[in-house]
Amino acid sequence: MKPTQPHPRDDVTSVVRASPNGEGSSSGTISRSKPIALITGATSGIGEACARRFLVGGYDVIATGRNAEKLSALSSEFPGRVTIVVADLENPEALRALIRDVVARHVYLDVLVNAAGVIGFDTVAGIRVEDLNRMMTLNVTTPVMLLQGCLPLLEAAKGAVVNVSSVAGTRAFPGIFSYCLSKAAIDQATRCAALELAARQIRVNAVNPGVIVTELHRRGGMADEAYRAFLEKAKSTHPIGRPGEPEEVAEAIWFLGTPASSFITGVTLAVDGGRAETCLR
Repeated sequence: MKPTQPHPRDDVTSVVRASPNGEGSSSGTISRSKPIALITGATSGIGEACARRFLVGGYDVIATGRNAEKLSALSSEFPGRVTIVVADLENPEALRALIRDVVARHVYLDVLVNAAGVIGFDTVAGIRVEDLNRMMTLNVTTPVMLLQGCLPLLEAAKGAVVNVSSVAGTRAFPGIFSYCLSKAAIDQATRCAALELAARQIRVNAVNPGVIVTELHRRGGMADEAYRAFLEKAKSTHPIGRPGEPEEVAEAIWFLGTPASSFITGVTLAVDGGRAETCLR
């Protein structure tokens, strides 16, 4: 599968740390001459797998995440190909700083992958407003505002956006009320944005993974023993008989982000081993 052809330009980008006050510090200019993908959540799981997939596919990558060490390691692995932006995108000032920097340093953007996300465990009876707000911020508001901020660059490239949603956006599950709500919202945002932006030749799609072996659930508070049992149970709740791997989701995102899917927009693509087709829990 061929990557998008680079657009002629002579821009320069830098390694940037997006600080909470919105003032990034930068160093080490790097010339760019290839198609560019901006990937959030690039330090673990699906986001990291996406960064590697697009790098291997010939793209330069703007990789964002909170783990500076992992971002630096990715940059060292692909010298001159990665612009790292250390940022906590739950912080609106850090998000604004990221948008300002990308717009200032680039004339177009071929692909935006919104892979950063968070999960929590709650019920409608026990929901806490701070937990709901946190999940809605990172899972919905951040990708929507990043899309809005990057619109001129995406339009210049006739680019593509891929949001990382979840099977929890299309099916109801107990015990993850706020997470389900946030993922249903990003699915609808995907469809609405696709409809609005089609005339500008910007495609917007989403992937809806099932259980994928990442750090998401443990970072959300699931204990190690419970997580091991959760993965074991995934063998029976997923018709294909196992949980998925980040690289499998990254392949679907690669497809949706590149010209191979040039006539596809507004799709929420299940990458879930058949999970959404069952009522198994």
